[in-house]
Amino acid sequence: MSKPISHIGLEHLDDLALGSVFLATGGGGDPYVPKLITAEAIKRFGPVELLPPNEVDDDAFIATIGSVGAPTVSLELLPSVEEAARTLDAFEKFVGRKIDAVASFEIGGGNSVIPICAAAAKGVPVIDGDGMGRALPEAQMMSYPIGGVKPTPALAYDYAGNVSTFRTDTTETYERHIRAFSMAAGGMITAAEHPMTGRQLKDTVIPGTVSFSVALGRLLREKRGQADTLEAPLKALFGGSIYGDCQLIYMGKVTDKTTRIIGGFDVGEATIEDFNGQAEPLLVNIKNEYLLARQGERIRATVPDLITIVDYETGTPINAERLRYGQRVAVFATGCPEFYRSDAALKVVAPRVFGFDVDYVPLEEL
Repeated sequence: MSKPISHIGLEHLDDLALGSVFLATGGGGDPYVPKLITAEAIKRFGPVELLPPNEVDDDAFIATIGSVGAPTVSLELLPSVEEAARTLDAFEKFVGRKIDAVASFEIGGGNSVIPICAAAAKGVPVIDGDGMGRALPEAQMMSYPIGGVKPTPALAYDYAGNVSTFRTDTTETYERHIRAFSMAAGGMITAAEHPMTGRQLKDTVIPGTVSFSVALGRLLREKRGQADTLEAPLKALFGGSIYGDCQLIYMGKVTDKTTRIIGGFDVGEATIEDFNGQAEPLLVNIKNEYLLARQGERIRATVPDLITIVDYETGTPINAERLRYGQRVAVFATGCPEFYRSDAALKVVAPRVFGFDVDYVPLEEL
């Protein structure tokens, strides 16, 4: 691993966005526009301190921030430079307390850079970590509530500047309410939620994922080329991380892809056929993220492990909303952080939670 970074500046944004899309397993929102507005925020306010979780004061006040909605909408309902900071301003007024640092919901695409945009404008650090170590579609799937952090009081801000506040008894109730507001507000909103102490953060965050995304993005940029040439360097990088194994499981052409917005999520599936027509097609199920990869009756990878689809020629990871018929792609599978293999986490992220009639089997055992 390269030397840890102490801040996020303009020089890190391209690599952060690229690496986080790989980890996002198709979800988290396209990072292109959020990256541009984050670059503008850094130009205005300066680089953002990247704070390791173990250096956070136990009594610090932390909030998480990001986008909630269907990622396809993010290609049309564009955020502004001020939106994330205004969300935090309104949140501080709502809870009556200033935040000391911000953290990510998920290390996923656009949601990896939105907290940095907010932190730059507010002049506070951003935590080197997130609540998933990947992207997942629902609030109760974050490590914070799995570890006992309540999601509310929370606040959501829509594209027109309307604000809605939330106080709920469970994370599942909060997920229904925030999703309903998102749908009513055009399909995508910015939310500040999961207020917690520094001690709670240390106990629940998936650590080091922002700096790891930068390192991963740098590798993808420097080794840019056919996907099969990336397998060895990716194995080496992931092997020394909290993730573990990374495998190239399939290469082929997208022959079908359908998604619909259902209940505030992009839901559907993609079919990838082997270049030579000799192997069975790979079917990938989608709910914002790539959740299950199956060849016939054989399971190749499944949530909470990571499934990433990349452009075959360049190795560039592809968000689910940008996956198209005719694309030549490769599919990587990567082990999830150990936290998500715990019984408490599998209760909310195992394949059966998503309606798949299979049990979770770790990638290295498949």
